Amino acid sequence: MGFLSKTAAFMSMASLRDLVSDSIAIDMGSGATIIYVHGRGVVVDEPSLVAVNNISGEVIAVGSEARQMYGREARDVAVVAPLLNGVVADFERTREMLAHFVRDARSGTSFSRRALMSVYPGVTHVERRALLTAAEHARIGRVMMMDEGLAAAFGAGVKLGDTRASAVVDIGSGTTNVAVVGNGAIIHSRSERIGSADINTAIVNHVRRHRGLAIGAPSAERVKLELASAMLPEDLGRELTIRGRDVVTGSPGAINLTAGEIYPVAHYVVNRIVEVVSTTLAELSPEVAGDIYERGLILTGGGALFQGMADYTRDQTKLPVGVADEPRYAIVRGLAQMFDAPLLLRRAVRNDAPPMLDQENEAYSL
Repeated sequence: MGFLSKTAAFMSMASLRDLVSDSIAIDMGSGATIIYVHGRGVVVDEPSLVAVNNISGEVIAVGSEARQMYGREARDVAVVAPLLNGVVADFERTREMLAHFVRDARSGTSFSRRALMSVYPGVTHVERRALLTAAEHARIGRVMMMDEGLAAAFGAGVKLGDTRASAVVDIGSGTTNVAVVGNGAIIHSRSERIGSADINTAIVNHVRRHRGLAIGAPSAERVKLELASAMLPEDLGRELTIRGRDVVTGSPGAINLTAGEIYPVAHYVVNRIVEVVSTTLAELSPEVAGDIYERGLILTGGGALFQGMADYTRDQTKLPVGVADEPRYAIVRGLAQMFDAPLLLRRAVRNDAPPMLDQENEAYSL
């Protein structure tokens, strides 16, 4: 076959590959894994949970199916969260969970040729390698990584070519990331491993220590959604009956909790989150601070939906505070925009993949 024939054949194969492949954006968080397929939108939004048989080690359920078992597992089953505070805590379970979600994300005849994953800015090189290796085992193709703060900013509406600074606060389940973005890059950022799930933990500890009742994570989530607030509730006497196990007798029991009792429990965590924001703002240069004073803050992530969070942040920072449209999807929307901006993608991507991944992915291009 001549050179021209080979070239034509190669171009035909490349065109066919583009037709049957998906570019996917992955926001893999401690609380949920969200996958966005280019051209199709969000196709996976599942809890980052895995149900494992303790005897065989086999994964028997993932995502929503595993959450249905959470707190009521059979004696041979454990429901685990393989990601903790934005990083891999259990590599094997993370790998299997991601592979499961990627299979669900693929259309009937397509395979994913490239993926862009968000990464918590505070992760170590070893932790990034673990995420990349898990993605490799999921057979995604070329895997790239991008700071979640930058992705959240783009997904929240910050323009790629905006020369002035914007500040985005992404409040996830296990992490809070404050990113100040300008000219398509991060100007300054700060991240801490505290998020909305810490409110659940604080509620569990409070109810056990001060009310003598052991409750599980699903019950704590219900208390957070129905009673907790970042701002002082108007009706402090609003009640909720919660059931669990009496820590003294070991028998089933129930108590009534009020919004007034839960408010200081949740407020302690909320205040720590807002302190991260205030500390970051105090570190900005005068010109950047001036931009933020005019534009205010944008909240993203599931924690942005916590009742009163925007109002409390506004009160403490004295700045305008808005919540992005569908804040839980801000990161994947921002990642997906990068596929249409290849020059910016090359600049924003974190090229620190293990050699094994680099060699295997040489055939794929941006």
